[in-house]
Amino acid sequence: MFTGIIQNVQPGNLNAGVLKIKRCWDDLGLGESVAVNGVCLTVRSIDREYVYFDVGPETIERSNLSRCKFFNLERALKVGDRISGHFVTGHVDGMVKFLSKFVSGNSVFFKFSMPKERYAIVEKGSIALNGISLTIAKVDLDSFIVQVIPHTLEQTNLRYLNIGDPVNYEIDIFARYLHGVLRNSSWNGKVEGTKWLTEDW
Repeated sequence: MFTGIIQNVQPGNLNAGVLKIKRCWDDLGLGESVAVNGVCLTVRSIDREYVYFDVGPETIERSNLSRCKFFNLERALKVGDRISGHFVTGHVDGMVKFLSKFVSGNSVFFKFSMPKERYAIVEKGSIALNGISLTIAKVDLDSFIVQVIPHTLEQTNLRYLNIGDPVNYEIDIFARYLHGVLRNSSWNGKVEGTKWLTEDW
């Protein structure tokens, strides 16, 4: 589990199913989980300069790991840590396309294509983009906009984005669960499988 607060950005590349990223933590251990552009990956080996991760075919197809040069990194959440972003599982849903950006005040507004999970894209809701916890500022029919403050822009790989680039996204976990509950509910006011909750004792 992660929080979407990026801790480091490092260069790397994916080759033959192995992602090699510049080492940035001295205490990183084998088998540790790291969110890389929002994808939860396991450390397979470490040398003096690089950290290596195995990446499966489905992850390569579903994410932008094969197309990036700079990667957002976040180590797994520890019990008792502050959650400054929102709960991020590291299981990306797919990619959206970066469409445009504009500056207003001290912030940059980034526009992205609408993902297939349209139900989870709501104003003031949360979304993880390349592993970054962001708040949705505006929703249109086929796109949405997030507001990025200067600190986030400087500390993540959003600053390297070009128009048309694919960006990993993960919808809010609570939106996913709520959608599942409503989808599997009967419309007589009782949730299937939990009928006892409304029965008289």
